Amino acid sequence: MMMRKITAVYDSKPDAQAAQDRLLALGLPQEHMEILDQGAPGYSGASTTAEHKGLWASIKEMFIPDEDRRTFEESIRRGGYLLVASVEADQADAALEALEGSNAVDLERRQEQWRAEGWSGQDAAGEPRTAAVPDSNDASEQTIPIVKERLRVGKREVDQGRVRVRSFVVEEPVHEEVRLREEHVDIERRPVNQPTATGAAGDLLRERTVELQETAEEAVVAKEAVVTEELHVRKRADERVQQVDETVRHTEVQVDDSRSGDRVGPDVTRKTSPPDATRRTP
Repeated sequence: MMMRKITAVYDSKPDAQAAQDRLLALGLPQEHMEILDQGAPGYSGASTTAEHKGLWASIKEMFIPDEDRRTFEESIRRGGYLLVASVEADQADAALEALEGSNAVDLERRQEQWRAEGWSGQDAAGEPRTAAVPDSNDASEQTIPIVKERLRVGKREVDQGRVRVRSFVVEEPVHEEVRLREEHVDIERRPVNQPTATGAAGDLLRERTVELQETAEEAVVAKEAVVTEELHVRKRADERVQQVDETVRHTEVQVDDSRSGDRVGPDVTRKTSPPDATRRTP
């Protein structure tokens, strides 16, 4: 599984620890996280000594651009706290979202503020090293360094935006028609003049009760939830190969020896140039 580095800078240690707790809540291992500050191994407070080697080396090993690395170093030098987490590629987005709103420093604005105060972006570990020049009184030996640049290509996480899918409930009116049946009892009184048969008068002159029940239908409304469609949301990772074209420099040495043949030392010119002095890096 490919691992990615996530970094954030904070002005106070409680903010950095709170951000670390957010990552721990996601299930990230404690050993994959680190908070670097002035109490980290290798920091002594003197920005021009070699005692920073341990701290600055750990920052350089993140394979981040020099400008960002120098910003991290300057943040620590000014009392900041750098949270560094190694997460798996499929957890990177969740980790970045967890750090949103965690009082992290806006590094771009902070850089503008520092540059307004005179900060030039120089390495916190000291000024660039130059070759030592021997005392003018001792011209018997001088050293010229042969320098060759090496290209290091790393990776860093870049936010390319996000996609958010939200489901919500919408009410809409529905019109339906249903036919209902009702029963009614009608009472109609009609005049009749009909003689009765002999002996039938007793049957007619008795109490009677006729009971009819009226019924009616009414509409009954019920609802049921039916799944009519599904929306699948997933994230996929693609890999691509990017060609990096850059120019690296190296120094070459040319010796002009005007001495006579009797005074030439043994193999002076062959020892002054490295074996690959004529090689060019495209």
